Amino acid sequence: MLKHEDEQGDWYSLPGGGQNHGEKLSEALIRECREEIGTTVKVEEVLFIRDYIADNHEFKDEDPGAHQLEIMFECVLPEQYFPRNGTNPDSTQKGVLWVKLAELSNIRLFPKELIVHLQNNGDNFNRSKIYLGDVN
Repeated sequence: MLKHEDEQGDWYSLPGGGQNHGEKLSEALIRECREEIGTTVKVEEVLFIRDYIADNHEFKDEDPGAHQLEIMFECVLPEQYFPRNGTNPDSTQKGVLWVKLAELSNIRLFPKELIVHLQNNGDNFNRSKIYLGDVN
């Protein structure tokens, strides 16, 4: 998880970001992970897809009109990886943290909806529920 900080305290997100023109999704994720968590990942299957329409959620005043489509992949880290910032972390990124599935409810993870899906499925994801909708 990427660790961020705001006036309410720490919050967390998955690594990732924008895709460059002409870049495959898997290439974008590999690049973003190198930049944010300092390692190259092996990109596996799509786990979840979500819409995020800011005007429908708690951050509508901070980012009015924003609409993103996020595709979340299962990734494999190198065996010897130790969590650390990469060479080009997000501007609000304060660190990288490994969080056990059972402990996800103890942190402010965005999107929050991921907590339920990850904890309920563990290693046996319900592949029929890939599209999460417009959730935060």
